[in-house]
Amino acid sequence: MTGNSGFESPQFVSGSAPLIQVRNLSKFYGGLAAVSELSFEVMPGETFGIAGPNGAGKTTLFDAITGMVKATAGSVLFGGVEIVDKAVYQVCRMGLARTFQSVAVFENATVLANATMGSHFGRGSTVRTDLSSNRDSILQAEEALAFVGLQDMHSEQAGSISVYDKKRLMIASALATKPTALFLDEPFGGLTPTEVDSVMGLIGAIKATGVTIVMIEHVMRALMQLSDRVLIMNHGQQLFLGKPDEVLKNEDVIKVYLGSGSHASNEGGH
Repeated sequence: MTGNSGFESPQFVSGSAPLIQVRNLSKFYGGLAAVSELSFEVMPGETFGIAGPNGAGKTTLFDAITGMVKATAGSVLFGGVEIVDKAVYQVCRMGLARTFQSVAVFENATVLANATMGSHFGRGSTVRTDLSSNRDSILQAEEALAFVGLQDMHSEQAGSISVYDKKRLMIASALATKPTALFLDEPFGGLTPTEVDSVMGLIGAIKATGVTIVMIEHVMRALMQLSDRVLIMNHGQQLFLGKPDEVLKNEDVIKVYLGSGSHASNEGGH
């Protein structure tokens, strides 16, 4: 599952103050509201799960928080600092990293080079043609790869490894930025049940280091077991927010998301 690694999360001030505060966040595309006046908070060290039907606005929410797209309205505070108008690299260097729903790696680069580019991005370094010129970034990348169990795959071409290994590589590249918060967009998508179990263990290990995790996921057993709280979205708005054991009892969630024809899944493998 994970290698023996010295990976540690950066320190943040613990206590009752939320690490992430989303306030009345909206993102419109023309007249379509992908996210509409959404508000929630995430506490330091929490694992906050997000689910909902396809088209509910989950990935757009991630994009608006992390600077991939500009929000139409609303506020996002990260550690008390407004980030809604900041660029992706600025948000990352403040300590918020993310992975993507689609497998996004540099396929013609090695596994180590992929993770090292993540480290450069998080440190604010310039990515140079010769990545070995920055030993600190390489060491951070090696630590992150060991943490996710890819320590023996440094020289493999990223395009040739399995979906499971690419998922772990994306997580390693994000961890190489030394994040305080990690946003995971469907980390279990396309995995077998056994691989789901492995990545669940990996995410639990990341949480144990103190990293705050915000996770979009359709695999319900993973979402229920890993999350401290769960937000269910529908049409860009909050349908439910509460403890995982309350989700399966909520009539609105059952009707909109967990009923027949839903995209929610209890197992990995798609």
